[in-house]
Amino acid sequence: MQAVILAGGKGTRLKPYTMNFPKPLMPIGDYPILEIIIRQLAQYKFDRITISTGHLAELIETYFGNGERWGVNIEYVREKTPLNTAGALKLLHDYEKNFLVMNGDVLTTIDYYKLLQLHLSKDAKATVATTHRDSKIDFGVIGINDLGYMESYIEKPSYHFQVSMGVYVLSKDCIEFIQPGEALGMPDLFLRLQAAGEKVYCYKSEDYWLDIGRVDDYEKAQQEFELYKERFIHG
Repeated sequence: MQAVILAGGKGTRLKPYTMNFPKPLMPIGDYPILEIIIRQLAQYKFDRITISTGHLAELIETYFGNGERWGVNIEYVREKTPLNTAGALKLLHDYEKNFLVMNGDVLTTIDYYKLLQLHLSKDAKATVATTHRDSKIDFGVIGINDLGYMESYIEKPSYHFQVSMGVYVLSKDCIEFIQPGEALGMPDLFLRLQAAGEKVYCYKSEDYWLDIGRVDDYEKAQQEFELYKERFIHG
């Protein structure tokens, strides 16, 4: 089974840590976050992995090599200019009929194999793994009409959302919606699919998930990985 890991970003939200160090090599416990992901993929029988690199690509490629240490085959494509999350997929030379795509900075317990099987059962061009998040506004939010009069006043409201986990399954047909050399984000790819009448399925996951892209979340990931290491790496 094929998995593509997007690891070309500069990690600007984690500066100064990532000025001379690629975000996918940021350590969580004893392992770089990208190694945790590769170990998980190997556990779920994804034996063919392509890593899309860009910023400080040589460090990533030197560390992971051909993947032999983890019992997988790793290949690389390198972005000469930033192509965003979906644009990098156009660099691949060969695609399985359906393949996993994920960001290289995600700490999660999701079962990648089950996600792929779910995608196949839904007859969708793409599947997005989502998780629940609450966002609290620390101010009083006022609704005002066109004449300037107050319509509502809610003190410190909370809003509830389903957010992308940065883990997807795509049909290889999705690649046709990306132009060569185009810098395209994954949300824009899904909107193009939707506009063309294609199905994009959203899987509401109850699994643990944390994007380590911000300093606060990175520090939280450190703490929780040490407490629940067996949930993330088995054996």
